[in-house]
Amino acid sequence: MDMTQPGDGSSQRRAVETRAVAWLAARRNLIDPAEAATDRVLFARKALIETAFLVGLRARLDPEPLDDDYAALLDQVEGIAARPSYQELIARDEAALLLYAGTYAALRLCGREAPEFRRVIAQAAAGGYAAVFERIPYRQLDLLHTLELCGVQHTLPAMDDVLPFTLLCNSPNVVKLADRDIYAITHTIFYATDFGLREPHWPRDFDPGAAVELLEALLDLTLGQENADLVGELLCCLLCLGVRDSEEARRAWEFLAAAQEADGRVNGPPGVVHPGLADGDDAYRHWATGYHTTIVAALAALLDRSPRVVRRRRRSTPQVRPTVEQPLRRAVVWLAGTSRRHDPATCLPAAAAVAYAAEALGEPELARPLLLDFSERLADADVGVWQGHGMEVVGEFAFGLRAHGITCSSLDMFLKSTAAAVELLDRVPPQAAYNVQRLVGLGLISPRRAAALIDDGADAPHSAPGTAAADLPAAWKNYHLGHIAGIVRDSARAGRAQHRITRDAVAFLLAQQSSCGAFGRPACDDPAIRERTMLSWTQSVITALAAVHAACGTALTAPRSHP
Repeated sequence: MDMTQPGDGSSQRRAVETRAVAWLAARRNLIDPAEAATDRVLFARKALIETAFLVGLRARLDPEPLDDDYAALLDQVEGIAARPSYQELIARDEAALLLYAGTYAALRLCGREAPEFRRVIAQAAAGGYAAVFERIPYRQLDLLHTLELCGVQHTLPAMDDVLPFTLLCNSPNVVKLADRDIYAITHTIFYATDFGLREPHWPRDFDPGAAVELLEALLDLTLGQENADLVGELLCCLLCLGVRDSEEARRAWEFLAAAQEADGRVNGPPGVVHPGLADGDDAYRHWATGYHTTIVAALAALLDRSPRVVRRRRRSTPQVRPTVEQPLRRAVVWLAGTSRRHDPATCLPAAAAVAYAAEALGEPELARPLLLDFSERLADADVGVWQGHGMEVVGEFAFGLRAHGITCSSLDMFLKSTAAAVELLDRVPPQAAYNVQRLVGLGLISPRRAAALIDDGADAPHSAPGTAAADLPAAWKNYHLGHIAGIVRDSARAGRAQHRITRDAVAFLLAQQSSCGAFGRPACDDPAIRERTMLSWTQSVITALAAVHAACGTALTAPRSHP
């Protein structure tokens, strides 16, 4: 039993539902396949079943009589479903059974029994094809759930037997999930929980708390992508699992309420409708690109207020700390050894990364040979070498040298001249505050002077410009290891090293380490190109892993700065 009480947002959420249903009711003629253009008929049938199911759930989740807009939608659905031309399509296209059976299920939930419609569905289900052709697991759950709501008997495996094969129950890596995968997860929860009306028999090794963690991680990503359709479905899933005390859910409600237009419509993500389908019809496009997301928003509000949907205390999720020490050490050794074969002016970022990671590991001696070598080879370097890399890299390299008592005359001259130039300024912009603090750490500017220089709106000393976690799926798809590493690094520094998204991104990065210790799979055969590419990737990844290692409290010596 959940001990929470309806929050102050309950009236706002009810308003979201009311406006959404009113918008759908005003456009109910568009769900009639008989009225649709030939190339829009299938789309209309899909919209019909989804609209019908919303009405059916309204009747099931709320004991009060249907209000006018819900009733208007129900009348429209019943009128369409009563036609022989609609019902008999089941017998002519058994593969599309679910496209029609869901309409009957909704009518049945509303007390609008249709015996002949039910008989055609039962015949198709028993006909040796419609119910038995190969389906992926969550689609099989869809079939089982729909037949259950239709009251149609069958000899198919039970839902509990199918659940172990779903994506949801197999610990997916959130970084790798495409939109279609997230829909598979949300629909699995819808059917398994009967939209929050029952407790599923989860597989024995399945942790429902981990499922909540997964949903909240996906909400983080989809909120960042501003995908109202997936945000709404994931919010519905949390409600189906009885979760009410979720910060991600609170943010989702705020987003959906802000995304809802004045007339009740909620716009869907790009690609919902093929451009050719609208064919210049703006009114149709306006409906087709918004009807599904509007239904989802209404469903979320309905689940939120339903007295029948299960409510329970939040399940705790075990705290998991990413273990990166051994892979990080191997990568530092490879990067330090490989960088020495290259021009130090080019590989300075690699040397800075090695110094930072070695300090994070509490093993600064791993960096010493490389730092000695580079300091000697760069002793007479032109100022352009240092300027070309920027203070983040140069500052970390300088920290590494000082930790070992190593000097580099050209670097010292550059840092002193940089500090002198900064001292002459009245103020520095917020984006420069981070680098001013580096000069403080090197003892070249006093903390008091730095405070006077930095604008009030500047970032804190250790909050370098961040990267968006919402970019992770695209970065994974395009194998942008440097981008993924940057997101992991920033997440760790922001205190999210143990967050599901960060952990899964780290797991992906660790899987890219080769036996030599380098990171990345260049997928090319030229040795020189391979080594250059792996140098770049490895320096990015070890910086990220060092940040995770330090943030998880496993470092013997906390690093003083962040390259």
